[in-house]
Amino acid sequence: MQLYNSLGRKKELFVPVRPGKVQMYVCGITAYDYCHIGHARSALVFDVLARHLRRLGLKVLFVRNFTDVDDKIINRAQREQRDWREVAQTYIDAFHEDMDRLGVVRADAEPRATDYIPKIIELCAKLIAEGAAYATPSGDVYFRVRAYPAYGKLSGRSLDELLSGARVAPGEEKEDPLDFAVWKAAKPGEPFWESPWGKGRPGWHVECSAMSAPYLPLDIHGGGQDLVFPHHENEIAQSEAACHCELARYWIHNGFVQVNAEKMSKSLGNFKTIRDILQSYLPETLRFFLLGKHYRSPIDFSAAGMDEAEKAQHRVYASLLAARQALTRAKWKKTPLPPALLEEWRPLAPSFAAALDDDLNTAQALGQIFSQVRLVNRLLEDPGLRAGEEARALLEAFLANAREWDAQLGLFGQEPEAFLNALRALRARRRGIDAAQVEALLEERRTARAAKDFARSDSLRQALQELGVSVRDTPQGQAWDLE
Repeated sequence: MQLYNSLGRKKELFVPVRPGKVQMYVCGITAYDYCHIGHARSALVFDVLARHLRRLGLKVLFVRNFTDVDDKIINRAQREQRDWREVAQTYIDAFHEDMDRLGVVRADAEPRATDYIPKIIELCAKLIAEGAAYATPSGDVYFRVRAYPAYGKLSGRSLDELLSGARVAPGEEKEDPLDFAVWKAAKPGEPFWESPWGKGRPGWHVECSAMSAPYLPLDIHGGGQDLVFPHHENEIAQSEAACHCELARYWIHNGFVQVNAEKMSKSLGNFKTIRDILQSYLPETLRFFLLGKHYRSPIDFSAAGMDEAEKAQHRVYASLLAARQALTRAKWKKTPLPPALLEEWRPLAPSFAAALDDDLNTAQALGQIFSQVRLVNRLLEDPGLRAGEEARALLEAFLANAREWDAQLGLFGQEPEAFLNALRALRARRRGIDAAQVEALLEERRTARAAKDFARSDSLRQALQELGVSVRDTPQGQAWDLE
């Protein structure tokens, strides 16, 4: 498997530190608000990476942390006159609810910053002892950036470049404008813990260094592209200055999410939480949409894009349902499939796995799925071919492949009929169509057809069309969809 390593800025062969095992640490949320679409993308990328590594036979330990004490959490708690711990727990619970709906497999370990305060204090003390950090008279502790010569190796930024934009805020007691806080002296009304430097709380970056320490060296450290600098750069400096070892062999970062070609922000009114989106779309549709582009590429969220994802999902599930129905045939003929069709089919399943091996290329993997769907649809449209024994074997392989798509991508694992019904009901609701009214008209039409009252059946079909509903008569009964 090849992975793009942000540290070397190129794709590299993935070789675990410990044979047969992978230890992966991914930066999780700061628990002060509901998760937005950017959180969803990051969670899905590393969910699929963990799934794929496990399918390769590797034993994966997946760690994703929660930042449960932070300026934003404290500010929200003060604004709402709530305890900061209650605020953090509210949004950690909300994270789990949202990710469960999206089919994100829970991490094996979910450390919280506040559970690691003694380890954070111990790490700060070690950095001071190593000369890599210093305490100030007011009780802050700063990391000496110039004490770590490799600083900037992840982001590619030089110290001179960083210095040109560095500022010292009033009241800060830094030796150097580049230095950053690993321990913050408590302000009035803030949560605090006792430390050798007085009452205070951890800086953001040091939390992850302490929480990842039990697993060093990591095989993979990941997160969004926005974390490369300063968060991950500072993590490397702290951890490696303290342990004198490599923090992580591979650094994986997913690309940004825009909304309607603009940066997502509350001030622009385009801030999209997962909960907002799932009021109008099925969870699997959001998952499909976000996996539809390579994880390192930026992705533009829009209603039009989600609608296209929905149509694409409909095609796949409709093909899976048609394949299942075709396999209910009692007798099969000896009719062989054309050699050219079989030749076209053989590489498709291996190409799906190869796409994921190539830097987790989910977009290309989905392309291989649609190549299978197109071929299966061609087969099903030919009455002569679809009745043959070789066709049966191909359809069975198609359904088996779908189980692999579910295992690796978390897509197309639902019962096709149940998914299509749910999708149809959701689309009807979005259009203001009463699904119960549609079902009542369909039931009435079934009764009319059973009584051979075809004039009434046709008038009911016309009534359904006026509602925007198309009806097909199949061997399994009436099937309806939105026009």
